[in-house]
Order: sequence, then C-alpha cells, then structure tokens
Amino acid sequence: MSERSEKAVACFEDFNCAQSVITTCGPEFGLDRETALRVAGGLGGGMGRLGEVCGAVTGAFLVIGLKHGKSHLEDDESETKEKAYALVYEFADRFRARNGSILCRELLGCDIGTPAGRDQAREKGLFNDLCPKLVRDAVEILEQMGAVE
Repeated sequence: MSERSEKAVACFEDFNCAQSVITTCGPEFGLDRETALRVAGGLGGGMGRLGEVCGAVTGAFLVIGLKHGKSHLEDDESETKEKAYALVYEFADRFRARNGSILCRELLGCDIGTPAGRDQAREKGLFNDLCPKLVRDAVEILEQMGAVE
C-alpha cells in the first residue's frame, strides 16, 4: 500500500469515500483541502447515498478531470476532454476488474439510502472493511495509471 493510499484510508475515518480520494490527490493539482472536501461532500454512498457510482470512483474521476479536463476554450479537445473520458473509462474498467462493479449498491450488496440498509452495512462491517479497501483501490489505480505522481 502506498503512502498516498494509506493517507486516503485514514481520511475515510472522518470523511466520505469521494472526499478521501480527492482530498488526498487534489493538492498535486492545486486543490486545497477545504475546497476538495466541499466539492466531494455530496458524492459519498454512490452520490448522496443513492447507491449509484461509488464515491471512491467519483473521487477518482474528479482527480482525472483535475489533471486532464478541458479548462480553456482554446484547449484541443482531443488532448483534454477525449483524453479525460478515455482515462475515466480505463479507470472504471480497472476498478471493475478488482471489485466486480463501480456501483455502490452492488459493491455493498445493500441499499444505504435507507436506514435499514445503512444498519445492514454497519452490521456487516462494510464501512470499516470494504469501503476502506475501495478507497485504497481507487488511489492505487490512479497511481498505476499515472494520474497522480
């Protein structure tokens, strides 16, 4: 486990999965901690506990955008937007290969959008065991892809 992925897992003790990834990787691109925490604040639990794309994955997508996203009208789209989209696709493939899905509800096997689902996840220890692994995987994949140095 890399130092960065360890830091992201430690961050997950206090913040959501998306916040943990973007807060750990964002400073490399000039993103300060408070802004990173705010920007990813609604993305945990598969986007506000909707069970959609895992927050660790959306956090990673934000990191890819920080590095490769189009930010000026004159940017060549083939070097920015298309590259970012290709890297998002590659990241998703790698994450699926490790974990079977990129969807929170499929990864957890329960609907954390309901109190009963959150209780089930807590009883199974998913927030303490599985979610930190997913955060670690997201950061490690970003590192392997060269999205962070």
